[in-house]
Amino acid sequence: MRAASYPAFALTAFQSRLVYRNQVWASAFGDLVSIFARIAILTAAFAGAAQVDGITLPEMVTYALLSGPLLYWEYSRVLYDVGDAVRTGDVAVFLLKPLHYPSYLLSTHSGHFAFECVAIVVPVALIVGFTVGLLPPASLFHGLMFFPYWAVSWLILFILACLCGLLAFWLLTAFSLEWFLMAIMSLFSGAIIPLWFLPTPLATLFGYLPFAWISYYPAAVYLGKLDVTATWLHLGIGLFWLTVLSAAVLALWAKARHRLIVQGG
Repeated sequence: MRAASYPAFALTAFQSRLVYRNQVWASAFGDLVSIFARIAILTAAFAGAAQVDGITLPEMVTYALLSGPLLYWEYSRVLYDVGDAVRTGDVAVFLLKPLHYPSYLLSTHSGHFAFECVAIVVPVALIVGFTVGLLPPASLFHGLMFFPYWAVSWLILFILACLCGLLAFWLLTAFSLEWFLMAIMSLFSGAIIPLWFLPTPLATLFGYLPFAWISYYPAAVYLGKLDVTATWLHLGIGLFWLTVLSAAVLALWAKARHRLIVQGG
């Protein structure tokens, strides 16, 4: 299938989400509750202090939004799509079509992500910005560099979810894989606790793992916690991890095709 055909899958996925309006309201409400809960915890933790370890409360509120709804998208949908396709045997259909299954997943879930940004993330950001207040980028450079970091963040998280999803070819289920990935993400990505609050040895170790490029580094760049040299350096490292993980997905998909097990109808 021609590469030009894949954007159609993204558009179809975007349009399909328009049907489930109640899901949109529920997701937006859930993100708002989560963000305001984190803001309440942060406010209590700062207890009126101007800053903690050189970090101010407005910076942490902005970090909470960036590392939450904006960067930490609903990756479980990838796991469920692959897991259900393996469980029902529908994945065999993709072997008969002139398309590349991982590329199909990438196109489809980029459409889902675009919808979530427009219908959920932007409204949540506006509400938080008007009620609590959000910081602008530290500089024009950091604001512009946030976008390639955002792209790398999305792609790395998608590929990690895709890798776990493809393991369903061997485990025949993706349910436990979601919890496994969620636990790893909570610990290593900086989505809950920024790496600058961790002990130096742990922060150094976690800072070189690919998970840090999902939440920590994009938010740190936006807030200006990396200088110009470090920003370019860590973007290059993130692209390296992206290349390695992409190769792993292609290799795992090649192996999965050769041991395809069809269950169900």
